[in-house]
This record gives sequence, structure tokens and C-alpha cells, in this order.
Amino acid sequence: MPRGSSATETILFRTRVSGPVGELVAYARPGALCALSFAGGRYDPLAGLRARFGALRIEDGDPLGLRGTFEAYFRGALTALDALAVDTGGTPFQRRVWSILRTIPPGRTASYIEVARRADAPDAVRAVGAANGANPVAIVVPCHRVIGADGSLVGYGGGLDRKRWLLAHERAPVGAAGAVQGRLFE
Repeated sequence: MPRGSSATETILFRTRVSGPVGELVAYARPGALCALSFAGGRYDPLAGLRARFGALRIEDGDPLGLRGTFEAYFRGALTALDALAVDTGGTPFQRRVWSILRTIPPGRTASYIEVARRADAPDAVRAVGAANGANPVAIVVPCHRVIGADGSLVGYGGGLDRKRWLLAHERAPVGAAGAVQGRLFE
């Protein structure tokens, strides 16, 4: 065991990825991505990871090949992120919502109401919004593809400019006022 570590530490690998939406910071264990956030953003991935795993040992590394996968995504291979395994933690409801989000293909969107219906919880629109906001794996679990019932771009932890950029990059038909024209569950 390396000096200074304990048997109860969880080892996570940190990868930094530069892209057109800014720098991303990813934390992974071998086999699965556990957290991905915008560097300097309001979400502190380490706080959530410590709550889940306890003591952490962070090492720089890229066991999942995230840099190459994100480079491919940013170059236009829009399904490049689909095969990434994720270990999100969360409640059973949150995991159900996040699983539904991963079924929304690039170039399409769904409203919070539509996601709630797909989660068999049509009255849980606010809970879907809370789960969306608590998503620890931005972009890979595509919470940016969730929009208001009227097609408006609402609520994105990375900021609406990033959400707009991601949707445009994925060729989701976004109108001049920011309303999304194409929908998934219609």
C-alpha cells in the first residue's frame, strides 16, 4: 500500500479535458465515470464524491480514455459518449431519471414533464428537476437535453450559454429566442 494511504480510501483518477465549453474535470474509478463537471463551476464534485465514498485518494490519470472520447464528441462524433459507463450514486429515483436522460439522443430534447412521465411519476416534475440539477456526470448524462414544457432553455448548472452551445453542437433545432423546436417524446 502506498505511503500515506489507508485501507478505507477510495482511489479515483482525475482527468482534465479542454473543449469549446471550457475545461471539464472528470473523476473515475477503473471501469466507470463517477463525476464530471465544469472547472470553476458552482458544482463541487469532490464534496459529492466524499459523501459517497468517504476518504478519497485522487490520482491524475485517464483509465477510461476520456480525453479521446470527448475530443471525438467535440469534433462531431455525437454518440461517442454513449458507451461510457457511469457510476452516479444517487437515490433510486435519481438513477431512474438519469437513465432516462441517457435515452435522449443527440439532437433531441425532452421536457421535465416528459421525463417525469417516462419515470412513471407524472406528478414529480419538480423531483425530476431536482434530479436533473443533481446530475454528477454533466454532458455524459445529458441533462442539457431537458428543457421547459414550452421549449425554453431553463436550468443548467453549467449556464445557459453552455446549454445552448451543447444543443447547437448536437444539432437540436433551437429557435432564435432559445426555444427548442424538435422534441423527443411527442
